[in-house]
Amino acid sequence: MTLEIRGYFGIGKDWVQKMNEIQLKYGCNPNQKPSRIYMEDGSSLPVSVLNGTPGYINFLDAFNGWQLVKELKEATGLPAAASFKHVSPAGAAVGLPLDDTLAKIYWVDDLGDLSPLACAYARARGADRMSSFGDFIALSDECDADTARLIKREVSDGVIAPGYTEEALELLKAKKKGNYNVIQIDASYVPAAIERKQVFGITFEQGRNELDINGGLLSNVVTDNKEIPAESLMDLKIALITLKYTQSNSVCYVKGGQAIGIGAGQQSRIHCTRLAGQKADNWYLRQAPQVMGLKFLDSLGRADRDNAIDVYIGDEYEDVLREGEWQKRFQEKPPVFTREEKRAWLDGNKDVALGSDAFFPFSDNIERAYKSGVKYIAQPGGSVRDDLVIECCDKYGMAMVFTGIRLFHH
Repeated sequence: MTLEIRGYFGIGKDWVQKMNEIQLKYGCNPNQKPSRIYMEDGSSLPVSVLNGTPGYINFLDAFNGWQLVKELKEATGLPAAASFKHVSPAGAAVGLPLDDTLAKIYWVDDLGDLSPLACAYARARGADRMSSFGDFIALSDECDADTARLIKREVSDGVIAPGYTEEALELLKAKKKGNYNVIQIDASYVPAAIERKQVFGITFEQGRNELDINGGLLSNVVTDNKEIPAESLMDLKIALITLKYTQSNSVCYVKGGQAIGIGAGQQSRIHCTRLAGQKADNWYLRQAPQVMGLKFLDSLGRADRDNAIDVYIGDEYEDVLREGEWQKRFQEKPPVFTREEKRAWLDGNKDVALGSDAFFPFSDNIERAYKSGVKYIAQPGGSVRDDLVIECCDKYGMAMVFTGIRLFHH
């Protein structure tokens, strides 16, 4: 992989080689050859591969994820983690402690007290475990043993972090029969102000999106309700920073320091809102007594349990309750979780924050967001129907901020 050595940077007590080019097996698809990452000016890459052989998409996820968690840490002062799939985050979170319910639905209740960084990854991975399956992980801080133990037990392609403890690195090197991708990034690296990419042989050039997501960006509250608690302001920052690195169009629901639903890459704004809202609903439904009380077969792994839960809380729940089906997953037949029971439980989800990478053109987005407990919204504003969107927010007592800034990412 290494074509030219250009210096060194540290990891724990060891030193690893830096390189100015990494040859890749192939690009996005096996037929796309040759493939590499490199620095056009001949300088050293700000990353080193400590284990495995990361591919083209792995590096795209790694670099986007690193930017996201770096900004989350800067904005909140807390360790941050992201779970990336196909160049969009499936989850992003900061390292707030887990309560007993979250620890159980994230399958980490057997690990005891976790470090703040491990809590951040448990949240990022756990919010949408279906989408996070086979993720690429980004960590804002040095990977510790707690986080490495959590990563080792999940299906994942790799991790990027500014450093690794010796114990963490040994744990990760043992994953996937020694082939797990471990990347270290130089945390002091600052990219050039102008970025370029080619499409169809044509070079595109633009200034990097260096927008600082801060409190000032959230000061223009346009609704009658102008009260946004400090914790909800933090959630709005998390939503906007997550959107900054999510393929557009995109909408992000956040609660308690973590994204609970991300709708990415949709052509319609309402489809973003619905997709993200459904994911947020699933996150909350996992905490319902009917789901928490499911008795799985001991032989059923975490991924299969996730699949079973997804079917059970979805519209196909009758499929899993059919004779001959539930016995494949559960020790005893689960109770019917009716549509009315699910709606009643979802009505208990309150004070959710929502960010949108562009303005809401219609109030139908607000109506859908309200069904998933949204009370605080940040969006650019600028639609010809802003007055109707504000009126809908006022109907439900929501507080909405106009940032004046679009956050498209492609």
